[in-house]
Amino acid sequence: MSYVLGCDVGGTFTDLLLINEKTGETYRGKTPSTPADQSIGVMNGITRICEDAGIKPTEISELMHGTTVATNAILEGKGANVGLIVTDGYRQVLQIGRSYVPGGLAGWLIWPKPTPLALLENTVEVKERMGARGDVVRKLEPDSVVAACKALKRQKVKAITVSLMNSFANGVHEKKIRKIVEKELPGVPVSLSHEVLPEMYEYERTLTAVANSYVRPTVSKYLGNLEKALKKKTGKCKYKVLRSDGGLMAFDNASDRPVSLMMSGPAGGVAGALWVAKQSGFKNLLTFDMGGTSTDVALIENGDPQLRRETRVGDVTVRSSSLDVRTVGAGGGSLARVPELTGALRVGPESAGADPGPACYGKGGVEPAVTDANVVLGHLPPSLIGGEMKLDVKASRAAIKKAVADPLKISIEAAAEGVMKIVNENMFGALRLVSIEQGYDPRDFSLIGFGGAGPLHANALGKLTGSWPVIIPPGPGVLCAYGDATTRVRNEASQTFVRRYSETNNKEVLKIFNSLTKTAAQSLIKEGIPKKEHQIVWEVDLRYTGQGFSLTVPCKVSGFDKNGLAQAAKSFDASHTRMFTFALDAEHEIVNLRAIVMGDAPNVKAVKAGKGTANASAAVIDDKHTVWSDGKSHKAKIYDRSKLKAGNKIPGPAVVTEFDSTTVILADCQGEVDKVGCILITPKGWKGNKAKPKAKAKKKAASKSKAKK
Repeated sequence: MSYVLGCDVGGTFTDLLLINEKTGETYRGKTPSTPADQSIGVMNGITRICEDAGIKPTEISELMHGTTVATNAILEGKGANVGLIVTDGYRQVLQIGRSYVPGGLAGWLIWPKPTPLALLENTVEVKERMGARGDVVRKLEPDSVVAACKALKRQKVKAITVSLMNSFANGVHEKKIRKIVEKELPGVPVSLSHEVLPEMYEYERTLTAVANSYVRPTVSKYLGNLEKALKKKTGKCKYKVLRSDGGLMAFDNASDRPVSLMMSGPAGGVAGALWVAKQSGFKNLLTFDMGGTSTDVALIENGDPQLRRETRVGDVTVRSSSLDVRTVGAGGGSLARVPELTGALRVGPESAGADPGPACYGKGGVEPAVTDANVVLGHLPPSLIGGEMKLDVKASRAAIKKAVADPLKISIEAAAEGVMKIVNENMFGALRLVSIEQGYDPRDFSLIGFGGAGPLHANALGKLTGSWPVIIPPGPGVLCAYGDATTRVRNEASQTFVRRYSETNNKEVLKIFNSLTKTAAQSLIKEGIPKKEHQIVWEVDLRYTGQGFSLTVPCKVSGFDKNGLAQAAKSFDASHTRMFTFALDAEHEIVNLRAIVMGDAPNVKAVKAGKGTANASAAVIDDKHTVWSDGKSHKAKIYDRSKLKAGNKIPGPAVVTEFDSTTVILADCQGEVDKVGCILITPKGWKGNKAKPKAKAKKKAASKSKAKK
């Protein structure tokens, strides 16, 4: 019998989910993360979860891993000392950058410009020049490369990036430089910009390639240590790591292209939410992942997560495909305070962290956090995880009283409710970014809440967005690990091809797409995934002629030779209209072409929940609990989620506890357990979203008009 293991490493905990491939049975595990060497925490978790499941580590056939190693290296400024080789005359490419300053008008005065990942003193020029169409304007002079290598050797660089002008059109000079560098500086990893990002725009391509070099030694060391430990413990297990775009890649490929891992952690949550929601029959989703310090949100339409061509980590924005995940500094540890200057309640982005944590943890924390507000309101019971974790209710009340209630001269409960409303509005703002501001109506989507704190706030966010039902999956605290275990191998290849529609045709573009597909498929074939299992997706970045930006639209693979470009233009016009309310009567222009190749998804079966009736009384563990909402107290019941059955209905107000999270169902809502164990929360008396009645009305109107005719 074989098992699939999903492993997600966070800042505080390492989450693991072990899945029996044959039966679909799952085992959940949490172990403290080990920031000094995350592989230690991973191995500790594997040992523990195998013991819980009663299996040997050698029975694990595949390990899918989500990691924040690349992300943390950039956020903490602990990457490698990078050397940069550029074309003669372009030494300041990173310093010039783009004329964009975050924030309002005052940003020009107070914004401290971040230090480039490759310092100016580590940037050297070589004599060469390539034309925009790939023609050699000036031949490469090897002596200038040798001189550049000697200069970088004196600077003691640990990684090197080669980014030449127009190398996206012809990378022959970059390849020649790599050979010379490998001879002059043996053992130093070299990243070529045309291999990392074969697309135009020198600054974005250079920054992306430099970011790849910056995190490469750190990621390579981590994955190397982990692979050695895994081979020793699990034997012939296959190891893959989650990419920012929600796909998987082998450890070897990830070590060479770590820039693809910068959003590896959040991508796991989106992938897990998508898989669980599909089992329940939902394809349009707003994902809501709330942890201790931040909240990640994303949008999924028709079963496809929204992607973006940029990945932003701290002050660094690289051109690499990633799921469109937006983050806001609001979590269970976000601190509440009333500044003397304004006298207005504020929540976050400062966090209590894990140590000392919120006041209720009893570790010495005295400042009130969102978790303390949940305790005061009764959303968190005094005892969690089957009684293993006791919460200090008195400490929470004292903290809220001193920092919020007394300065505002209101009751403790009103102060706690104010904290909740503000943090919920902050998270609603993030959901607006991925829905309303992208032209989507959140009422057309369901909201799926997960993470350690997500189910506490999901019902309230559902009311703000109008997104029903609110879905609480089984094991919401380890859903990122579920995503790691249920996603599939993915690779892509792209090429800049700037042509107006009048300058090219379907046949020419099809030839490039086929070439890119062959390139992208090579890594999957190398990993043992045969061509018959490959799923191919083509994308084109389009714009109107003269426009300064482009939008990515999908292309149909079959029949592209007949009307592929026309179909892409139609999709582009629709996307442009959705985002900006209009389309132009102008010629379309291609910017980039992209081929994506994916393998089959792992064969993981969903476990069906045991059948039950509407009566959920068997799961009640406390029928005398009290919660506070809408300015008054309510009698509520506490349920043990492990005892809930499919078909059980949970009238609000109610609190549902489980091993890794707690779910709150508000007074005017109710929950129902579906066939796979998800809790579906809706307003009492809910008949469905507003789109359905409108659709019926249109059908009736159409039938009446036909009758008249």
